Amino acid sequence: MKTRKLGTQGLEVSAIGLGCMGMSWAYGPGLSQAEADALARRAVDLGVTFFDTAEVYGPFANEELIGHALRGLRDKVQIATKFGFKIVPESARPVGVDSRPEHIKAVADASLKRLGVEVIDLFYQHRVDPDVPIEDVAGAVGDLVKAGKVKYFGLSEAGPDTIRKAHAVHPVSALQSEYSLWTRDPEKAVLPVLRELGIGLVPYSPLGRGALTGAITSAESLDESDFRRRLPRFQAEALAKNLSLVETLKALAAEKGRTPAQLALAWLLHQGEDIVPIPGTTKAHRLEENAGAVDVVLSAEDLAAIAAAVPEAEVAGQRYDESGLAMVGR
Repeated sequence: MKTRKLGTQGLEVSAIGLGCMGMSWAYGPGLSQAEADALARRAVDLGVTFFDTAEVYGPFANEELIGHALRGLRDKVQIATKFGFKIVPESARPVGVDSRPEHIKAVADASLKRLGVEVIDLFYQHRVDPDVPIEDVAGAVGDLVKAGKVKYFGLSEAGPDTIRKAHAVHPVSALQSEYSLWTRDPEKAVLPVLRELGIGLVPYSPLGRGALTGAITSAESLDESDFRRRLPRFQAEALAKNLSLVETLKALAAEKGRTPAQLALAWLLHQGEDIVPIPGTTKAHRLEENAGAVDVVLSAEDLAAIAAAVPEAEVAGQRYDESGLAMVGR
């Protein structure tokens, strides 16, 4: 597995990471601890060193699952987790955002305990809190870095102004945002700022929440508890249109002896050496498939054909509902 650097502060990770959310939450039934252990170890065997979790996934359960799965492998991996949501203990559900410095520090201590580690490799603000100056957030994470509890600072779904203000207080190593063939928002205003400041980009949902794999056939094929059923792009009519776009991608992949997922991930990897996608999966064969994208070499003509196969302008539906969209790009 090749490696890439995120930011200029020293964080080096595998060129493809593993998004761990779906291992316990959001996409239907999660994995047992034994299954998660086996999947994490297979990932490490394949050279994957970058594992992404968050306190809100579950909430809390995902960090515990991943912490156990990576026990004994600490010297081989980098673990990223996130703060920034207000979670009501009684219901264990997020009810808004909270990036007050004292809350950030409390979350860090709790995450360290759940993960069973002495330091968090990359600590992201999960969503920007409009009620807390980003300078205060960056300062709080800087304090955690000085205390040896966090190594690197990240942001998620932040806009250019927020990124600049945060980076001026404490260096930002990575921005995590949705980026794929069917969600190209970061290209317009965010990527130029990241490259100006020397910040890496970590695309989540790099396979369009599974749509770009070609494995989804209809909205009805998703589990009843799968949160994608509530997303505009996965409503029956929109999904049918979107899956029709994937047919062209599947044809291109067949010509190259690759899978649609590998082509979609390879396209992302070719957008810059500062990009590290984190596709999620619960299946070992998908993990192996995704890791194989690192070895796919694409020409300029290939890249153009792949981009044209799934034109963003023709994707039906927004990526989130209105409440979700209100929390991104701040």
